[in-house]
Amino acid sequence: MRRIGVMFDRARQPEELIAFAREIEGLGADDLWVVEDLGWAGGVSSATLALGATERLRVGIGISPAPLRSPALLAMELAMVERVFPGRLIAGVGHGVPEWMAQVGVGVREKLALLGETITVVRALLRGETVSLDGQVVKIDGVRLVHPPADAPPVVAGVVRPRSLELSGRVADGTVIAEGQGPKAIAAALGHIRKGQAEQGERPGPHEVVVFTHLCVGDDAERIAELTAPVVEEYTAWLKVPAEDVFLAAGPVATAAERIRSLWDAGADTVVLRPVGEDPEGQVRRVLAELA
Repeated sequence: MRRIGVMFDRARQPEELIAFAREIEGLGADDLWVVEDLGWAGGVSSATLALGATERLRVGIGISPAPLRSPALLAMELAMVERVFPGRLIAGVGHGVPEWMAQVGVGVREKLALLGETITVVRALLRGETVSLDGQVVKIDGVRLVHPPADAPPVVAGVVRPRSLELSGRVADGTVIAEGQGPKAIAAALGHIRKGQAEQGERPGPHEVVVFTHLCVGDDAERIAELTAPVVEEYTAWLKVPAEDVFLAAGPVATAAERIRSLWDAGADTVVLRPVGEDPEGQVRRVLAELA
């Protein structure tokens, strides 16, 4: 099934979240994704507010930084939310931006080990298991959730680089692929994910691929280029790719919709739109109508 989601941008006022979530649900989107970035907003509290304000939307946390989150506490939080809003939560966990993690004194050198051990522990706790792990980074001794959910929500890894993508294939229920990456990058990422799945030594379970992408709908090419220029500059530096390789769902509505379809065709299960520019809700409305 091809799913479509919308991101509540971190720059928006927190007071806007509830109305935004209701509007996105009314437009027919499948998902709403909230952000947990240092200094902006907490992912679990944001997701809970959005779930409480809606009836059917799945809400994703994209993403909780593993260095900032105790796996036991994160599992407790996710279990509580999942029990109250069953079947409507998906939780992303990632390495965290190194500079931000250093700001709060939680940066670690063993990034792969920390992420893998965190996701492994969180998933096991959500399944109701008693968990002990004397890991490279994570230490936990005989912990069990008193109120685990009936069905564990998916825990997905928000990662970019090859070794982290392989790790996601080994330990997570899915992978979040960041903005700026188009069909070729998704195909390459899937190769790494599948390599990680093969290393499990058993038949892999379902693995959802969630792709974030910037949306900028309009017929004025110069205005589109002006609005998306900061995005292209940021992701050129972060992804270390030429500007022309930064993927955007941008342009007239038919073009934007076709670029979204290209992500599904490349292997994305869920595409999450991050609107850029004026009238984000209007842009989402137009592209959802075109996709329908």
